[in-house]
Amino acid sequence: MVAFSCDKSEEIQLNGESLTENDLDICKNAHCPEITVNYLKVLGDGKVAKRVNSTIENFIISSLSLGENENLKGKSIKEAAADFAKIYFSDKKNFPDISADYFAEISVSEIYNTVDHICLEMRQYLFTGGAHGYGTASFYNFDPRTGEELTFDELFKNKKAFMEFAENKFREQQKIDNTQSINDPGFWFEDDTFSLPNSVGFTQDSLIFVYNQYDIASFADGPIELRISINDAKPFLNRE
Repeated sequence: MVAFSCDKSEEIQLNGESLTENDLDICKNAHCPEITVNYLKVLGDGKVAKRVNSTIENFIISSLSLGENENLKGKSIKEAAADFAKIYFSDKKNFPDISADYFAEISVSEIYNTVDHICLEMRQYLFTGGAHGYGTASFYNFDPRTGEELTFDELFKNKKAFMEFAENKFREQQKIDNTQSINDPGFWFEDDTFSLPNSVGFTQDSLIFVYNQYDIASFADGPIELRISINDAKPFLNRE
């Protein structure tokens, strides 16, 4: 269990939770896909707990949701996991030649914690048939005093200058000369213009930007990560 301070009079408790296929009634007498969900839950029923927990639960439920069947849209993590198993049962029945079992691995972990900023890393990796599975990494930044997600503008100042700074760091990391197109190495930036992923992770010493597979390059290139030292980025940060 970890804690982060909401204000001088309140401390919020983040508790580790887990769920596997063995926790599902539907899997008691059936061969289920492997499901592993490790996540955090804010204890209590106050506004902060409800807001943060809702974001975490929505991420997990969305990760487990497959297809458009309105009857398979779990309203809880356990229901969504059961729905994932039901889809596997249905696909296995309709396509008996499926050679490998489906599986889902989902995690939510805390990677940064200060009095006014907490960052959670959320990862999911699913295999639902085909040649390979697919995974993503994303980050959610919260104000622990309110439970509200922090926007880019709340995290950074002088966005234009920061984007130029980040592009220089990306070019340096990828060995792309300033005279070259950003897409020369085979990247897929729209309109040949550098952009950042939709989320940013914070640790004690780094900013982390993850371009997931297919974001700016082919699946074979894998996720592409840009790390920037917190010390280098300090002039652009609104929060210490």
